[in-house]
Amino acid sequence: MAELKAGLQDVVVATSAICSIDGQRGKLIYSGYDIHDLAAHSTFEEVVYLLWHGRLPKRNELEDLQRQLTENRSISPEMVDLLTRLPPPQHPMETLRTAISALSLYDPESEDMSEEANRRKALRLTGQMGTLVAAFGRIREGKTPIAPVPKLDHAANFLYMLQGKIPHPDDARWFDVALILHADHSYNASTFCARVTASTLSDMHSAVTSAIGALKGPLHGGANEQVMKMLLEIQTADKAVDYVHNLLAQKKKVMGFGHRVYHTEDPRANVLRRMSEELGRRNGQAKWFEISKMIEDLMIREKKINANVDFYSASAYYVLGIPVDLYPLVFAVSRISGWTAHILEQYANNKLIRPLAEYTGPTDLKYVSIDQR
Repeated sequence: MAELKAGLQDVVVATSAICSIDGQRGKLIYSGYDIHDLAAHSTFEEVVYLLWHGRLPKRNELEDLQRQLTENRSISPEMVDLLTRLPPPQHPMETLRTAISALSLYDPESEDMSEEANRRKALRLTGQMGTLVAAFGRIREGKTPIAPVPKLDHAANFLYMLQGKIPHPDDARWFDVALILHADHSYNASTFCARVTASTLSDMHSAVTSAIGALKGPLHGGANEQVMKMLLEIQTADKAVDYVHNLLAQKKKVMGFGHRVYHTEDPRANVLRRMSEELGRRNGQAKWFEISKMIEDLMIREKKINANVDFYSASAYYVLGIPVDLYPLVFAVSRISGWTAHILEQYANNKLIRPLAEYTGPTDLKYVSIDQR
């Protein structure tokens, strides 16, 4: 029996040309491009193309992708009706999981497994994910969903559809950067689930639904939601140190710190720290960054643990006006690009993912009839 690694930690299960993580040096690479370079100069639409095709687009290719996303961003009246009729969920991720599964019923190519059809499905899912989340966000507040605007890019459209007003250009750009940072992260839990489902040659909607099921867990997509709940409990900077010391004394986890892969600072946290600070100051809500920075300094000083992608994204999203319980859904608005890229890669060179387990139960038991038990 091969060496057992709990949680498959450090186990290499496949090859991929989509994303590279160097946990020792704190580097994240999308198809050859450093995440800091992409965050500074690229757009989410460019990154979507990069993940799907392994290279950055030329101008005409980017314009074509932007046009196709625009054409496929709207959701049908039937989907709006479904969102309206579903009972209030315990958590919004339940609604998103159901909605994405239901989308396959309205997709004319849902069972077409050709590469061309799967690429079109990836485009539709990427275009519609943000629209679904924004529509749900408004419906549950008794508001009418807002149709996307062709002139706005993916990031600005989401904020507009959620809030009903054209976002400030700086807000839209920072949210675009956040989408870039969350677009992919190699074989994380949700992506691995998507690839396992795809490896059975199940359809793309099923694979994405599997991914959303994994993302729902608080150890994956729900972490920044928990971070913001912590900040809201603290409220003022003078309470931050005592609050965290109390958590540590009870041996409770301080959400937003540490990572299974990175042994130094999460490279995405570096960008999100600036995002939290700049958005907070410009929007008159600097205190959330100030509380966050105090907590980060304490954790590094006393526990030698660095912030991860979830820590500063929490306060940044809050300042952008995104409801806290929608944070995991916003993760999906971005990560759909990475999920579909990995599903396409799995289909292209497929082998059923079927690992082994080391059995630890009893052996050589003899059957005893029910009357003698």
